Amino acid sequence: MSSHSFYKRAYSFFKAYPSASKLLLLSTCSGGGLLVFSDSVPPRRALTSDGQEVPKKKVVVLGSGWGGYSFLSHFNNPNYDVKVVSPRNFFLFTPLLPSVTNGTVEARSIVEPIRGLMRKKGFEYTEAECVEIDPSTKKIHCRSKDGSNVDKEFDMDYDILVVAVGAKPNTFNTPGVEEHAHFLKEAEDALKIRRSVINCFERASLPSLTEEERKKILHFVVVGGGPTGVEFSAELHDFLVEDVAKIYPKVQEFTRITLLEAGDHILNMFDKRITAFAEEKFQRDGIDLKTKNMVVGVNADEISTKEIATGKIVSEPYGMVVWSTGVGIRPVIKEFMHRIGQGQRRVLATDEWLRVEGCDSVYALGDTATINQRRVMEDIAAIFSKADKGETGTLNKKEFKSVVKDICQRYPQVELYLKKKKLRNIANLLKSANGDDTEVNIETFKQALSEVDTQMKNLPATAQVASQQGKYLAKCFNKMEKCEKKPEGPLRFRGEGRHRFQPFRYRHFGSFAPLGGEQTAAELPGDWVSIGHSSQWLWYSVYASKLVSWRTRSLVVSDWVRRFIFGRDSSSI
Repeated sequence: MSSHSFYKRAYSFFKAYPSASKLLLLSTCSGGGLLVFSDSVPPRRALTSDGQEVPKKKVVVLGSGWGGYSFLSHFNNPNYDVKVVSPRNFFLFTPLLPSVTNGTVEARSIVEPIRGLMRKKGFEYTEAECVEIDPSTKKIHCRSKDGSNVDKEFDMDYDILVVAVGAKPNTFNTPGVEEHAHFLKEAEDALKIRRSVINCFERASLPSLTEEERKKILHFVVVGGGPTGVEFSAELHDFLVEDVAKIYPKVQEFTRITLLEAGDHILNMFDKRITAFAEEKFQRDGIDLKTKNMVVGVNADEISTKEIATGKIVSEPYGMVVWSTGVGIRPVIKEFMHRIGQGQRRVLATDEWLRVEGCDSVYALGDTATINQRRVMEDIAAIFSKADKGETGTLNKKEFKSVVKDICQRYPQVELYLKKKKLRNIANLLKSANGDDTEVNIETFKQALSEVDTQMKNLPATAQVASQQGKYLAKCFNKMEKCEKKPEGPLRFRGEGRHRFQPFRYRHFGSFAPLGGEQTAAELPGDWVSIGHSSQWLWYSVYASKLVSWRTRSLVVSDWVRRFIFGRDSSSI
């Protein structure tokens, strides 16, 4: 082949695939040559029967958080045109936000610009906020601000919509919270808290203040005894003990941290051993822990709480309030729910394949939605009928075994119930209800499975859940064409054939609760609980490995090393 023909073909390749990256051009002394290296060679497009390319479907992804970023990272199907709409052009590693509030980690160390992933994958990104979803016309209405803070509005079409906008802080309509409290959901929130903490100490250091005024300014109130509130309290306490004592020695004695929780205990979702240890440690550290106290109002100077046991209302002055009491739905999702007939629900509902109920072309991930798991007892007659191929009114061993696997795949609560009852399989469950394992009628079948649905639980609103859902949905799209021809999911008990995909299954890898003083509580699968300094090093290693790039890993690790050597940064920048 002549060099002219070679260059011509190379030019045609790059013109057809402009997203190919990492190109290396070398010329040789013997007459010239071209060596091309690419780490993103595009996969083949699907073709119609007459050889024409199948038009790409438009997939629009809302959000660049855990669910959205995981979906985009694992998506690899050339038959879709992917567009991303998000008001922030980066992914935020939210588990380290409490570390940003006291200068342990810098905010830029835990963000990964999304443009790099867009370039690598060949996706299109638009920095804007979706303010309306219209499923009837398959359009979204977006709003963006230009440099002059003027709103720019536009519409965008979609064939498939993936909603991963996350949630907003839940104030429970408590008066004054929006105006006077800090939240901890975004990088900007963490930076505001950091500046506010330093500002409180600078104000308290003014020479003209009385002791009462200093006590008010240096009273830090944290509302919410969940993982975020507990970790922030621990981080703030470490900052006071390890750094403030050196930087602000004259006002250290006036500092006070109060943690308010409406429930009986903090860290209710953790093992009781962790809860007890955390409460004891906070009491030893001097953190004022008040359980069974509900916040009823916040103003510019005081926070009012109600003792649940007595109904007594107490008001206390404060210097800063951090609100961390759970999440609520965003306005755009609330309006969308009314459009599709879910207006009476508290959160957007999807099926087990993450598809929004009542809207087949829309999927929802993470904090935005919850899976509305179907109950076994709703389908018990259909399951029995599907298995009873001979229509005898009873199931023999062979008929029963033909649907056992599909039942466990379709209804995850079955496995949870068997685990709780310490039974090996459904056969043992039926045998315990029937007395023998020869044949089972419909009444015995119902009796055996009557309590299975008691194990149904909503998934927690965590990064771990959202990340797994994004990965699952991306893999479903990657094999969409294959599974449409050969479905791999469980039987359709109320229809014919099989579902295209296996339903989503969440796998819990464990949870951490940093408690300060280089001590962390870890709850891992298998009822394994570890508390102490060794768990802190496990926390370091796990979080470093979960960061999404080597860039963020190196930055965070260097921040940790810097803190060990030089202490935390106390500047108010």
